[in-house]
Amino acid sequence: MFADTKAFSGFSVDDLEAAAKFYGQTLGLRTSQANGLLTLHLAGDRDTLVYPKGGAHAPATFTILNFPVDDIEVAVDELTRRGVQFERYDGAGQDERGIADAGPRIAWFKDPAGNILSVLQEQ
Repeated sequence: MFADTKAFSGFSVDDLEAAAKFYGQTLGLRTSQANGLLTLHLAGDRDTLVYPKGGAHAPATFTILNFPVDDIEVAVDELTRRGVQFERYDGAGQDERGIADAGPRIAWFKDPAGNILSVLQEQ
C-alpha cells in the first residue's frame, strides 16, 4: 500500500520561530516555512516536518534526529561554540564534552523545545 509513497517524519515544538532559528542558524540546516509549519530539508532528500503545538507540546523522551559526522570532537566543539549544551546521562560513560562510546561515539543535545538530538560518529 505505501511501498511507493514518499513518507516523512515530523515532530512538535512549542515555539516555531525559536525552532526555525535553532535548526536554520545554529545547526545550519536548510529550512522553509509555509502554512504555519517548518520543514527541515535534510541530506538525502529527507524532509522533516516541524509543527507548533504550543502549550500541548511535550518534548520527545527519545532521540528524534541523529546527525552522523566524520569527527565527533570537531562537531561537538563547533556546536558548543554556537551555544549548544550537551546532555549528561547517568551511566552513559560520557567524557568531559558529553561524548559517550556507546557503539557509535555519540553526544546528545536538545532543541529549544526540549526534543533530543544527537551527533554520532560511526566507526
